Amino acid sequence: MPSKAASVPQGPYPMTSTRDPVLFELFKNAVHAIADEMALTVVRTTYSGVLKDNMDFSTAFCDANGRLVAQGLTLPGHLGSIPSALAAVIEKYGDSISEGDVFCLNDPYAGGMHLPDLFVFRPIFHEGVHAAFAAVICHHVDTGGRVPGSNAADSTEIYQEGLRIPPLRLYSKGERNETLFSLIETNVRAPTMYFGDLRAQLSACHIADRQFLELIARHGRDTVLEMLDQLVDYAERMTRAAIAKLPDGKVSFEDWIDDDGIDHGKPIRLFVTIEKAGDQVSVDWTGTAPQARAAINNTLSYTKAASYAAIRCVLEGDIPTNEGFFRCIDVTAEKGSIAWGELPAACAARGLTGFRMMDCLFGALAQLVPDQVYAASDGGNTGISVGGYDAERKPFIFVDFTCGTWGGRPFADGLDGNSNMFANMASQPVEVIEAENPLEILAYEFVTDRAGAGKYRGGAPYRRDYRFTETEGVLQIRADRQTHRPYGLYGGYPGEPSQNVWDPDGEARRMPPKFTEIVKQGEIFRHEVAGAGGWGDPLEREPAAVARDVRNEIISGVAALADYGVVLAADFAVDELATVAERERLREARGWTEVPDVLWQKPAL
Repeated sequence: MPSKAASVPQGPYPMTSTRDPVLFELFKNAVHAIADEMALTVVRTTYSGVLKDNMDFSTAFCDANGRLVAQGLTLPGHLGSIPSALAAVIEKYGDSISEGDVFCLNDPYAGGMHLPDLFVFRPIFHEGVHAAFAAVICHHVDTGGRVPGSNAADSTEIYQEGLRIPPLRLYSKGERNETLFSLIETNVRAPTMYFGDLRAQLSACHIADRQFLELIARHGRDTVLEMLDQLVDYAERMTRAAIAKLPDGKVSFEDWIDDDGIDHGKPIRLFVTIEKAGDQVSVDWTGTAPQARAAINNTLSYTKAASYAAIRCVLEGDIPTNEGFFRCIDVTAEKGSIAWGELPAACAARGLTGFRMMDCLFGALAQLVPDQVYAASDGGNTGISVGGYDAERKPFIFVDFTCGTWGGRPFADGLDGNSNMFANMASQPVEVIEAENPLEILAYEFVTDRAGAGKYRGGAPYRRDYRFTETEGVLQIRADRQTHRPYGLYGGYPGEPSQNVWDPDGEARRMPPKFTEIVKQGEIFRHEVAGAGGWGDPLEREPAAVARDVRNEIISGVAALADYGVVLAADFAVDELATVAERERLREARGWTEVPDVLWQKPAL
């Protein structure tokens, strides 16, 4: 049922004020500023490092009918999923939505994505008329379940992962739902942190309410509601015009997740077909593997979010990303696949699948618009969680998403140490980690000779060494790209694989990409992010750029010669004549007649 909202016209607008392009531009910026101010409020008021430092949250502003109108400077993975979550709230509560209500949910089978991500929606009223919704979604460090952090890749059903919250009223007409608050407090390991982060979400919604009512006071409610509708239609027009400029065609791409964390070594297929015709794009995930035993299964909303984000990357940058943009992209998947899991599929580690879907989508788009797409990134950020209890039985939980690197681009190197495009996040500072958790960071550094070679090389990955200082805890790792390396494009080499190493300076035991393990005091764990793929023939890279990378220890002198054919003197000066000769020798040795689209392995020389 639709919410009890003001009627918003769907066709041409008779009011001359809303046709004023200057007024419309000011209004557009004002609405986007509300979403951004919500995001800043979360950063300023939240408790956990995963929010204030990783910034694993998103903010958005929606109209009264549940259509996303503006998004904050946050995560595409969340924002593309907000319409499904808000639709679940509206469907359940419809005409009973009242002023002072606040709704929440996290249930993947009732509009959510995975249990740590809690959606909070606040309806905004003006003089008794429902005018809009404020939306905030935050990753909470713990929501109960079998392991601290509620984020293990090796859970086998949703019931192991924590407290499921269907669409419920958190507040009803301004009154707190004490039953729900008590239920949450009883089921999470760190309620003080949970409720501190929840209050940050509520504060952001309050900011949106106040600023939107100021807009109404300035322009009048009817004008504001009409311009909200216009903003959605404007985004659709802009998107269709941009899509129409792309070449028509139908392209497919296949990639593989290493495994699901239970069936180690058994790869999981991702397969996507993108068809562009006129001003519409369809993204079809038919052919992707059946849902996994472990917790890497997507909701359809998250698969849609990945698809929206990838298409958005090849369009103009000034298009608002809202419901109007979503209208231009049809996303389909088979129910019961990892792209659309069915109950009781576990999904706590579904972030990994979303990141890998971005790589798969870019592999397809590279065939359609080769001058706009970069090579594979590191495979997504790595999820690292450590939890347990200290000597006084006080719980501790550390959740970090180690952000990696971009693939080589058609015009520049991949970014070093930068988050995957699907998760606009940051790494937590070493000083904060050590001050707030029983951990010491012994190394945080780029790793030599891991970036995929290319005319434009992949971004350089890094490693972190963690030493545990409490008596005992549970360590969870969600990573990938150990077996199926990040691909290069148009002659670029693949990036080097990721690594998980236990006791790196001693036994140096290699660990699988995903695992849950007991960790003892003094034990050290190392994670190395996968290197990103390169773009273009490495023998076309500027020798001076190779020399600079050697000087900065991104690549070694050996790799400069073997991969790039660049001969360097002891002072990093390029021997021009020797380099020309060496590159000619390498071209003859590899025997390429044309530059390949994708290389999964370096050529044998």
